[in-house]
Amino acid sequence: MRLRHIRLLAATGTAVAALALTACGSGTGTEDEGAAQPAAAGTPAAKTPERTAADGGTGSTGGGKGSAEGGTANGTPVARTHAPGARPDASASQGRQGTGTGTGRSVVLCNGTNTTVTAQPLDRPLNHMLLTVKNTGGKTCDLPYYPVLRFDEMQWVPQADEDTRPQAVVSLAPGESGYASVLLSAADGSGTGGRTAHKLTVAFQGYTPNSDGGPSATPALPAKGVFYDSALKVTFWQQDLDAVAGW
Repeated sequence: MRLRHIRLLAATGTAVAALALTACGSGTGTEDEGAAQPAAAGTPAAKTPERTAADGGTGSTGGGKGSAEGGTANGTPVARTHAPGARPDASASQGRQGTGTGTGRSVVLCNGTNTTVTAQPLDRPLNHMLLTVKNTGGKTCDLPYYPVLRFDEMQWVPQADEDTRPQAVVSLAPGESGYASVLLSAADGSGTGGRTAHKLTVAFQGYTPNSDGGPSATPALPAKGVFYDSALKVTFWQQDLDAVAGW
């Protein structure tokens, strides 16, 4: 009887082992999650990312010193350039003098990204509109030359009154405002091609005439629109409201 019991247990153990092997072979078995799995043959190990220049390392993407610093990139000298939108050290526009080096003064161009622009039709002087640009950014911004206006889809650019050209570029510290006046139409009716506009786009110039100063602004106009004709003209940007009040 004892010998028969031992044989029965041996047969049962063999059957359980065979079932476990079958389950593992079918993909439904339970693997030991605590053991590290070796990499498959021919599969590359995970690569540790190289540190780039932005991380303080010397990876190839760093390229040495950037061109804005006038350094070298992979052993090749790089010319010194100004960052986009930055003002040159010695601007020739409107008598603007360079601020020199080492002052820590950072000046950018005023445009639609760092200002708010309003357009207010005036009762006095007749047929005039006041443009106000307020610096809403964190840096001083410059307003070179004059606003480039476009009513609706007009295909011509209003000219500026040269008599209103300031001695230097208008600079606005954060929170400050600059101004320009717009003559919409001839008071004596001598203008031609008159029409009513419902949309105004104000473009900004860079430090050279007719250059791109950055994104435009689209100040709201009265619901009834504004009337303009061929007499349309603007002043240069001014630091003080009084400079355009009587124009």
